[in-house]
Amino acid sequence: MGVFVFLPLVLPLTAWPVARLAAQHLHPRTATRLLTALAAVMATCSTVCLALLMVVGTAQLPGNPLPDGWSDPEVRAAVPYDEVAGRAAVPTLLVVLAACAGTLWRHGRVRRRGHAALAGLPDTEVAVLPDDEPYAYALPGGPRGRVVVTTALLVHLEPAEHRALFAHERAHLTARHHRYLLTVRLAARANPFLRPLRAAVAYTTERWADEAAAEAVGSRRAVARAIGRAALVSRGTPVPTLAGLAAPGPVPRRVAALLAPAPVTRAWPSAFTAVGLAAWTAAAGTALSAMSSANSAVTLALVLRAATPL
Repeated sequence: MGVFVFLPLVLPLTAWPVARLAAQHLHPRTATRLLTALAAVMATCSTVCLALLMVVGTAQLPGNPLPDGWSDPEVRAAVPYDEVAGRAAVPTLLVVLAACAGTLWRHGRVRRRGHAALAGLPDTEVAVLPDDEPYAYALPGGPRGRVVVTTALLVHLEPAEHRALFAHERAHLTARHHRYLLTVRLAARANPFLRPLRAAVAYTTERWADEAAAEAVGSRRAVARAIGRAALVSRGTPVPTLAGLAAPGPVPRRVAALLAPAPVTRAWPSAFTAVGLAAWTAAAGTALSAMSSANSAVTLALVLRAATPL
């Protein structure tokens, strides 16, 4: 295994440059998919390596249920710094699992409460709530999901901005942005080095919906006005893994992007640009992370098999 078992824990640092540049230079749809894929793979690899270290650490604990051969010096020699790393991996992995479970539970609770609050309303795509709090968000679930908006927000928007609002939220539902947001949030829980990717995807999903809304209503300026007005009065979404027009973040950047020409769609950026170089660096880091975790898993499996009596 050697030091390879530690590489996936720090290789997410290679994705930091692309997390910053992708949101600026790539189409929001491409940036969202790229960053989410990088975060998911890197988080999985780092968690696998934590689990491998935990096996060695657990084998050192008295009264553990693992075979006695797993604590032999030959097995522990396969893991560098087994005394410290093995024991530290046990509480670390438990914290990671607890944090991910908490994120999933909060996400599910908000969705259940959201659908319960709409139970008495007509089964329409848009649910307008008579609430004094101004907010709007896309609530996934069911065959198509629902757009939730309050009367307090609608009174602050003009008719053209209403259409922009509804188109924006429908874009979140159509593209299933909640899945991207939940994935990167879980990845950041698994490895704190992935937090810049979580923040970047929170922005790119909103930009993706902005562009879809501008195309649907035929006016980039109307969408920009709707975003600006909603941000001034709205309190955002009930949970970070749900998406909404006035989600917290760099609203001025979104407005400025809508007032500029539409971004060009590219499958992959050129390697001769800054964002292309950053993307290839992150891709190389992700590939190395996957190979390191696979190599460590196979090596430890072979060592444990040899140490376990038949």
